[in-house]
Amino acid sequence: MDAKLSPDQGLNISGIGLVSVLGVGLSVAALVLDGMANRLPWANTSLTLPFLLCAVISAAVGFFVVPMLQALKTGQIIREDGPQAHLKKAGTPTMGGIFFVPAGVIAACILANFNTNVLAVSGLTLGYGLIGWLDDWQILRRKSNKGISPRMKLALQIGFAVLFCLWLLFNQPANITNLALPFGFSLPLGLLFWPLAGFVLVAESNATNLTDGIDGLAAGTVAIALLALGALIGSTSPELMIFCAALSGACLGFLAHNRNPACVFMGDTGSLALGGALAAVGLLTNTLVTLFILSGIFFVETLSVMAQVSYYKATKGPDGKGKRLLKMAPLHHHLELSGWSELQVVAVFYIISAILAVMCLAISKF
Repeated sequence: MDAKLSPDQGLNISGIGLVSVLGVGLSVAALVLDGMANRLPWANTSLTLPFLLCAVISAAVGFFVVPMLQALKTGQIIREDGPQAHLKKAGTPTMGGIFFVPAGVIAACILANFNTNVLAVSGLTLGYGLIGWLDDWQILRRKSNKGISPRMKLALQIGFAVLFCLWLLFNQPANITNLALPFGFSLPLGLLFWPLAGFVLVAESNATNLTDGIDGLAAGTVAIALLALGALIGSTSPELMIFCAALSGACLGFLAHNRNPACVFMGDTGSLALGGALAAVGLLTNTLVTLFILSGIFFVETLSVMAQVSYYKATKGPDGKGKRLLKMAPLHHHLELSGWSELQVVAVFYIISAILAVMCLAISKF
């Protein structure tokens, strides 16, 4: 694909058009997947009902909360060294995660009859959301791009990860430490499972956070990943399927306000929570390999940041300055600075996420 595409070439679709296509596609997918699994789409234990219900609730709540965020002057601070097109977004309220994440979590708990596993995953999700809120609040309070220190953020993430792992240790069967592999194979990890579990929780939340940099990008890609993950675990963990579908729908409802041009950003409040939710469900259902594939976009975004930092340090000269591998990291900013429009980046990333979801669903049949 030509990296010199201009915003007027290639994909020519509006923000509302792109989200409409995504919404219809995910709704049809939920109906089809329910039909293939012989689930009634209007039943609590389905993909369709939790998904559509939470999409409507999240979108409706946003019409009340977004004006409140605007009134509280929670405007995002935009990096001056970022894409110049983003400077016009200064002042757009952030912390949108405070309304759509709880909407999905609360609905999931109710629809799942407050199942223990759903409560545990919800607790981890809200815990990571709290970390994000603290970071967002500090950014707004200081009126800079610096929130809580990276060390403090990492310590809090590890702390919640340890608590969740302790819950897994005392409430799940011993074979949870056997890593499920494709085609019926498994890898017994024993004690090595626990540091891996902690790493997955922290890494997934941060990877999702890095992906949140363009209107609608993180919410849409996570919505696709969550719905696919829900479909994959429906036969073995129907209660967590409900959770995934509900949070996926909440992401879609959030896109009613976060689509390009965005009226609100999810902030770390939303992105850290969503990454934590994906990781927690993956650990609890022993679908880490599947989660890795579904998180392909998040992984590449993280890899682009790591590569940029490593290359800069490796090429640092006597003047203390190094060379850049990319025009800007993460990858979505590099594509923007290469001539892609925001909508082109988001549309292509949605398509890639959908392809990864289909791949996972196909592999699960073998």
